Amino acid sequence: MFWFLMAAMVVVIAAVTLAVLGSGDGSGGSATGGLADAEPDRLADPLPVDRPVGPADVVKVRLPVAPRGYRMAEVDDVLDRLAAELAERDARITELETALAGAQAMAPAQKEAPPSEQE
Repeated sequence: MFWFLMAAMVVVIAAVTLAVLGSGDGSGGSATGGLADAEPDRLADPLPVDRPVGPADVVKVRLPVAPRGYRMAEVDDVLDRLAAELAERDARITELETALAGAQAMAPAQKEAPPSEQE
């Protein structure tokens, strides 16, 4: 009886080994490629690339949650972009305000000059 159990155990172990090593995609061939790649849980940047960021765009931003909270790199990227666009807008506003002040300063001088000098 002992030899029968030993032979049965060897046959079962051999069958399991062959099944594991020979397993594939179900077509009879060996497995190739392994598991499919997992979808990255990274931020699909919802901020528009073709125009400046608006308030509605900022409200729509949803950052992906990592096991310990938000991914710091993702938050930093969004904040860096917002900071750069706000700095660019501030510089443009300052430039336009300066140009407007210069134009307003020139307007009274042109009104006081005789019409023949304006041409």
